Amino acid sequence: MAQTFNGRTLETEKGHWTIFPGLCKGCGLCIQKCPKKCMSWSDVLGVYGTPSVEINDECIACGICQNFCPDCAIAVEKKKEEKEKH
Repeated sequence: MAQTFNGRTLETEKGHWTIFPGLCKGCGLCIQKCPKKCMSWSDVLGVYGTPSVEINDECIACGICQNFCPDCAIAVEKKKEEKEKH
């Protein structure tokens, strides 16, 4: 039987941040590496029954958490900046 991984996406001013609790083992590397310290433990449990993570509005969608996650449980998509038209 195939397992489905449903993500929880949070939108911030800078981008879209998605956590896949079915992949998150709760190691906390992403929290340690976040330059804005905008990540915290969530009430949503991960794959081993440990808390997964979430972000707050201070997230700049830099993608560092995504790069350090050993389980590919985080996906970050930065919003494209609209260029001003004169």
